[in-house]
Amino acid sequence: QVQLVESGGGLVQVGGSLTLSCGLSKRTFDTSAMGWFRQAPGKERDIVAAINWSGENTYYADSVKGRFTISRDNAKNTMYLQMNSLKAEDTAVYYCAKALFGALSLDQSSYSYWGQGTQVTVSS
Repeated sequence: QVQLVESGGGLVQVGGSLTLSCGLSKRTFDTSAMGWFRQAPGKERDIVAAINWSGENTYYADSVKGRFTISRDNAKNTMYLQMNSLKAEDTAVYYCAKALFGALSLDQSSYSYWGQGTQVTVSS
């Protein structure tokens, strides 16, 4: 059974920083692309960032480009999302997900396993 567990969410002020972590229970992590998604109240779930299996290729949504950094440590089966210069509009539940393949994907249907989500609230 593959399980993803997010941590690191919380309440932060505008301009602050948070780092989200996503740990994977089963050792298929280092062959799979991974992604971070978020869903704000009343909105659809959108991709935030994605990374291929090796970490060499990354993608960022325009709204977070230059502020967020996705990374992974395959030795620790863990993915990270460093979030800086947070804005009120970054408030959402953040989900990590594991893709079926190693290549980076922006398509949510490519992601077969999802975490339970962690709340990020940015207060002004």
